[in-house]
Amino acid sequence: MKLSEEEVRVGDIRTVVIRPVGEKAYPGLLLYTDIFQLTESTLRTARRLASEGFVVMAPEIYPHGELAGVALEFDDAGKQRGLAGAAATTTTQFDADRTAVLDHLAARADVTDVFVTGFCIGGHLAFRAAFDQRVRATVCFYPTGLHNGALGADVADSLDRAADIRGRLLIVFGSRDPHVPADARLDILTRLYAAGLTDVELHVYTGGEHAFMRDIGPRHDPALTDRALIEAVAFFRET
Repeated sequence: MKLSEEEVRVGDIRTVVIRPVGEKAYPGLLLYTDIFQLTESTLRTARRLASEGFVVMAPEIYPHGELAGVALEFDDAGKQRGLAGAAATTTTQFDADRTAVLDHLAARADVTDVFVTGFCIGGHLAFRAAFDQRVRATVCFYPTGLHNGALGADVADSLDRAADIRGRLLIVFGSRDPHVPADARLDILTRLYAAGLTDVELHVYTGGEHAFMRDIGPRHDPALTDRALIEAVAFFRET
């Protein structure tokens, strides 16, 4: 499937919108990046999802400070800059940016339904995006900080607000993720069930490390990545 790709500004927020070529409307998919922002690695994933029949909108998660317009390198310096960008951003700021990009995505003439996905910190942001009643389904890939509320400069109330989620929810972890070990995964599932989200799907991939879907570096697992994306697309299409 041929794709079109353009940069779109939503206020101060730089986003990349990737969609199938043509006039047809498709489900919109808000895609949150990891701390490295709009890298080619993440854009490759966005293009793959767009080729499955989605209008993918990927915003920068640090659009207002010195990291605006910056795609960070996958090295120690890039990691530290990404973590610093998170530490300088409050939950209120993340939420305000989420509202802006969801408003834009939902209002597009080429968008039917609204879905959300995200990776690492972006998985946590995707979970919070699911609080919006327009979001029909959400897939969170190895969301960091969800179990203890760690999000940027704050301790967020994410799991405390789980009952606000009305759409379908799928969360994917790797079994070897040190950021979200087994006890943390169990706590997340327990609290989701307690909030009434008894239809939530939790997938734990044996051998998967944190960021196993990032196609650069030793953590990448191509087979698990293919499986995760296939299952995510199927999950959205079943909604």
